[in-house]
Amino acid sequence: MKVKVISILEDNYMYLVIEEQSKQAIAVDPAVPHRLLEIVKREGLSLTAVLTTHHHWDHARGNEALLKEVPGLKVYGGDDRIGGLTDKVTNSQELKFNSINVRCLFTPCHTSGHMCYFVWEDECTDAPAVFTGDTLFIGGCGRFLEGTAEQMYHNLTQVLGSLPQDTKVFCGHEYTIKNLKFAMLVEPENEKVKEMLSWARARDDDDKPTVPSTLIEEFEYNPFLRLSEEGVQKFTGKTDPVEVLRALRKEKDKFKKPKERLPPHAMLALEWGLLRP
Repeated sequence: MKVKVISILEDNYMYLVIEEQSKQAIAVDPAVPHRLLEIVKREGLSLTAVLTTHHHWDHARGNEALLKEVPGLKVYGGDDRIGGLTDKVTNSQELKFNSINVRCLFTPCHTSGHMCYFVWEDECTDAPAVFTGDTLFIGGCGRFLEGTAEQMYHNLTQVLGSLPQDTKVFCGHEYTIKNLKFAMLVEPENEKVKEMLSWARARDDDDKPTVPSTLIEEFEYNPFLRLSEEGVQKFTGKTDPVEVLRALRKEKDKFKKPKERLPPHAMLALEWGLLRP
């Protein structure tokens, strides 16, 4: 099983999960369909399915165009608001694409219908992968747009945190440097955060992605997974893990407002090369 990381828009990722023997591929959050199809054609792949983490335009807007271009394509997701949805999935539902297995993990909070996807290949020694959309980022977590701290706590600790520790984490955005700067504020003495931030800056200088990380690494430097650590509790002034998480998210929201995103039509023009960044 090979995962192809594709940078799109301002800071999004879409992915191709490729079964190398059959050349069949599954797309995750393919928001720029023409780019995806170019890669599929160039690499001689057959696109069989789309996994959509949530309904936001920068993750789901390519689905309908792909359905028109690829006969028999299935679009999976957990929210009726997802454009082009053909098959609605539920928590713990498993999908199979030849030797590729997908377990759907319901993670409501960023959106009420958010789904993560845990993926592994039969008889393969490679580590499994989880596609976390806007729930878990490298060094951070998603905003609570349609949910609560209680839900995100469950998502991070019980749903994602209980996966095999070597699971590779493929998230929906390149927010790593921004997240690790906040992690430094929370735990200034955490050497792993310092080391990771230095590495992420070097990757950025080389215009390379920071995905994937692994779950075991996230527990070392991601403050949203370190809710019982003394330094994180001291920063928030809380000890109950849910309250620590709630306070952390509130502080992160104030830490640095994301730069204003362009409206969807402008982002589309930018992607097609009609505008200069």
